[in-house]
Amino acid sequence: MKKYKVEKTKEEWKKQLSPEQYRILREKGTEAPNTGKYNLHFEEGVYKCAACGEQLFESNSKFESGCGWPSFDDAMEGKIEYVQDRSFGMVRTEILCSNCGSHLGHVFDDGPTDTGQRYCVNSASIEFNK
Repeated sequence: MKKYKVEKTKEEWKKQLSPEQYRILREKGTEAPNTGKYNLHFEEGVYKCAACGEQLFESNSKFESGCGWPSFDDAMEGKIEYVQDRSFGMVRTEILCSNCGSHLGHVFDDGPTDTGQRYCVNSASIEFNK
């Protein structure tokens, strides 16, 4: 099992995170589309991991994808871990916080910008700093 800079027990994570955050970040859940507070959020700043505070995405990489979740075309260097996900009969690339291993969402190769990437992220897995 991979070791992360931030390691906590299940009980410690449950004390720190809301039940919804725990379900998404630690149990690889997904929030319903078009329900997250950052889906249509476009202020200038930085999005960080809701579990450990690690900076993950800059606001200038965020775009409106129409998919119902916050979407970014790039991540900050070295901040994301990429894992093949074969759940639900699909092959996708799961994205995790490289600092604590928390589930953020998935990245797809169908982005509309020059990067060609669409990081599809659960609002519950991130926090925003102006």
